[in-house]
Amino acid sequence: MNSFTIKDLENLSGVKAHTLRIWEQRYNFLKPNRTFTNIRYYTNEELKTILNVSLLNKYGFKISHIDRMKTSELKEKVLGLNQQEAQLERIVNELVSYMIDLNTTEFENTIDTYIKVRGIERTITQIIFSYMEKIGVLWLTNHINPAQEHLVTNIIRQKLIVGIEGLETPVNYKKTVLLFLPEAEYHELGLLFTYYLLKKKGVNAIYLGCNVPLSDVGYVVNVKKPDYLYCHITRPGHNFNFDKFMTNISKNFSSTPCIISGQIIQNYEKKLQPPVVFKRNISEVMEFISNL
Repeated sequence: MNSFTIKDLENLSGVKAHTLRIWEQRYNFLKPNRTFTNIRYYTNEELKTILNVSLLNKYGFKISHIDRMKTSELKEKVLGLNQQEAQLERIVNELVSYMIDLNTTEFENTIDTYIKVRGIERTITQIIFSYMEKIGVLWLTNHINPAQEHLVTNIIRQKLIVGIEGLETPVNYKKTVLLFLPEAEYHELGLLFTYYLLKKKGVNAIYLGCNVPLSDVGYVVNVKKPDYLYCHITRPGHNFNFDKFMTNISKNFSSTPCIISGQIIQNYEKKLQPPVVFKRNISEVMEFISNL
């Protein structure tokens, strides 16, 4: 069983901690436990409940009405939401629940079903990205077990690889992009999806993978002469120094633009040194690729 803080619930559900405390006082659906120091913590089941409650509340149900629902009725009402945004959010919440329960069968079935209906690209942009944003806070606060992370990310990785292998790549390339993750970074889902988008566009994408020393990057740059370097950095190891990494990029690859996206840059506000360029969201990444 995992335990979650009220801040975790806030980030995952979108409901402010202040509101959650009010709900605890007035209604019965949320009853946290407390540590010996009187700090609230929540179980797997309480997290799943608040995801459903917040979704219904967001799409028009009053909290007082939700509080009177039995668990079966709560789930039925969630499944009955017909707005497209609500359906997407429900699927993302289901993936979070399956991850918590280590229910990899339903996790994979949910993704496969959406791929059959919408295709791999829409599945990633509409479902997987939102899912990764939601659970990212749990990774950062160590409130999920590494086994949970590995199981679900490997499933997503497999789907991406199948999608990449299924692409019919054009024969003639106009641009070359070298993709890699720096040393101590192993979270490659974002980079793999960028690889997929580049190959679909017809870009000559060279994929070096994760945990790559800059000396190895330099060797490939000298041989292949790429037009761009690309990194999607999520959560590198504790010894990783992002400022030092960018300084080394500027020093060693001054004539090759280096595009960086991912969680690590979201709150970075220092002045960037050429040739480093940030792409802070999927829209900026898609625009960059479409202009190649």
